[in-house]
Parts: sequence; C-alpha cells; structure tokens
Amino acid sequence: MTDETTFPKLVSLACHDLRTPLATVYGFARTIARAEGLDPKLAGYAEMIETASQQLAELVDELSLAARIEGGRFDPKLLPASTGELAEAVAARLGPERVAVSGDGAAVETDGDAARSVSALVQCALRHGGLDEVSLVVDGPELRVSPITAASAPVVLGEDLRDLGAAVAVVHLRRLGASVAVEGETLAVRFA
Repeated sequence: MTDETTFPKLVSLACHDLRTPLATVYGFARTIARAEGLDPKLAGYAEMIETASQQLAELVDELSLAARIEGGRFDPKLLPASTGELAEAVAARLGPERVAVSGDGAAVETDGDAARSVSALVQCALRHGGLDEVSLVVDGPELRVSPITAASAPVVLGEDLRDLGAAVAVVHLRRLGASVAVEGETLAVRFA
C-alpha cells in the first residue's frame, strides 16, 4: 500500500463489509430475545448479544467516519441545530442520571453525527475519569463538560489513544469547524 488514500479506502471497505453480518447477528439476537417461552437465562444471553452487536455497529460507524475524514471523502451536510438540543440528546443517549444538563443553547450549523461525537467525549470523560456523573453546561454555541480529571484529559482529547470514540469525535468535531479543548477541569466544545 503506497498510496496514502489506499488504507482509508481499505478501512472503509472493511466497515462496509462488516455491516451485513453484524446486522444479521443483531436481528437474530433481537428475534431470539423476544421469543415467547424461551428460558430466561438464554433470553438474557440473547439480549447481551443484541447489546454487544449494537456496540460493534457503533465502533464500525466510528471507524468508517475516521476513514472518510482521513481519506478526504468527508463531506458533511451542515444543518441548523441547537446546542441545547445536542446536550439533551447526549443526556438521553448516556442517561440523565449520568449527564446533568443546564444552560441555554444557541443555533449552530453542524451535521447529524455531532450529538454522537459529543456523547463519545462525555462517555470517555465518565469512563476514563472514573466518574458516575458529569455536568454538561450549555452556553450559547459552547458545551462545557466537567469535571475532566487530569488523567482523562489526554484520552478525551485523543492525544492518548485509549478510546476510539473520543479520538474520532475530536477529529470529527474539528473537521466541522468546532474547537475542542480542555481548560482546567472542563472540556469545552465550541461550535463555529
């Protein structure tokens, strides 16, 4: 592989090819988990397979996004969105008991994956910071997540590659024109 675009194309192809068997695993696990009369233990296993296949699908989507960005094939469709709605989507995705949202949002232009990327950053802060809950303050075009621990800050920023979701989220948000930085114990995501 000598061409710089060959590897991103190969990764994109792999992501594409993984989606079909992954959808099959998810679909059958879902069908089995909902079957009547199934042993509760087996139903639990089927639900675990269903959840794991959803997680794998998200990882494949993140890897595909990274490959498109790195391969120069990322062409986002920017649409008006509210930072307040983005924050609420993050809380809905990760659980309102884990993400306390406050503040007032503003209209920004971003793509449909922005909420997923912000969610990945918040999830990383929770996981690598050893936290049960974070605060997500909406201040116009800016989202501020705290606390960010000293140990988790380089992981959240994608500088210490231990979290694929966060690493891809930082690249994605910056490609959209947003800034992503840790200021003290706060992660600031500012949309342009």
